Amino acid sequence: MTNLAPDSTLDLVFGALADKTRRAILERLTRGSATVTELADPFDMSLPAISKHLSTLEKAGLITRAKEGRIHHLSLAPSRLHEISAWLDHYRQFWEQNLDLLGAFLDTPSDENSIEATDDQPTT
Repeated sequence: MTNLAPDSTLDLVFGALADKTRRAILERLTRGSATVTELADPFDMSLPAISKHLSTLEKAGLITRAKEGRIHHLSLAPSRLHEISAWLDHYRQFWEQNLDLLGAFLDTPSDENSIEATDDQPTT
């Protein structure tokens, strides 16, 4: 698997994406950058708890942080998402090819699989 994210990167990213709060934070960041307070607002949890989620997302390379004085602005980091998308595409191609082959197999008539009514078969 060339040009794909290494396993350690995949582990960090999928670990970060495993939590619904972190996925919601990423979803919010698709609309533009936000401060920690803005990201914390919809959740019923403390700022330190949100900060832990943000730290996990940063370590996975899914978000970036820019400081402006005491205010931290967070943004989505699309490059890591592109790496994960490439990894998923590798497997998507595999499954699409195999499902196409299965579909072709199932569409092919087979004497062994077909049941034809004959006069020799009992009727019920």
